[in-house]
Amino acid sequence: MTKISFLLVLSCFILSNAFSSPVTGPAFSPKQEFYELEVYQLKNKDQEGRVDKYLHGAFLPALHRLGLAKVGVFKPVGNDTAATRRIFVLVTFKSLEQFVSLSASLQKDAQYLADGKDYLDAEYTNAPYERIEHILLQAFPDAPQLVSPGTLNAPLTERFYELRSYECPTEKYFANKIQMFNQGGEVALFKKHDCDAIFYGSVLAGAHQPNLMYMLGFDSMTARDEHWKAFGTDPITKQLFTNPEYQHNISRVEQTFLHPTDYSDL
Repeated sequence: MTKISFLLVLSCFILSNAFSSPVTGPAFSPKQEFYELEVYQLKNKDQEGRVDKYLHGAFLPALHRLGLAKVGVFKPVGNDTAATRRIFVLVTFKSLEQFVSLSASLQKDAQYLADGKDYLDAEYTNAPYERIEHILLQAFPDAPQLVSPGTLNAPLTERFYELRSYECPTEKYFANKIQMFNQGGEVALFKKHDCDAIFYGSVLAGAHQPNLMYMLGFDSMTARDEHWKAFGTDPITKQLFTNPEYQHNISRVEQTFLHPTDYSDL
């Protein structure tokens, strides 16, 4: 099956489940954006440089030509010393159709094919990465669109972003945690304490499910700690997190601290 065929099948599956399943997440709304989070796994600095060159010189410009203006590119804090280096790429789509058509649109872009030739035509013996993980998400009802971190004052590469992933014990607990963020008011509490959320999303397709993810932006680690402290000590937060309705809905939390690259849009 070709990649385009796979994406078409996937989109049909997602649309079907969005309309028919009451326990796997929020109902489909045309106002809610979709996000693709690509995670490159790299074995050394050479591969990291080659992917950087491709993203900066070919991929982001091509997405911009297609009207996809806010593309985030991030690297984990301490990436240089990690056994496996990673690059995170966040792309925002207004619809599933836009997501599905991206691959075909890129193949029609002669400038993209020329600018990305070294990466796109790499030999199998000299691949530019070890693997890529693709995660497809749908925005939360109470945070339906990506928010560019306009309130941050630090230079782009000095900003401190926190990507959080919550896995849930079952689909029912997943729906419960989504409700906690939206109707329960957790999203509103983050806004109250100026925890600048870039996005909130339910994972529709990915390796770890049932799962939701969100990304917060701060000027520094110190600012991050201050905002989280204010969030955690708020009496409304304490009331929400002790509410019997919302107990045991998270089985695993993973947090990744990131810096944006100097060519990131976010």
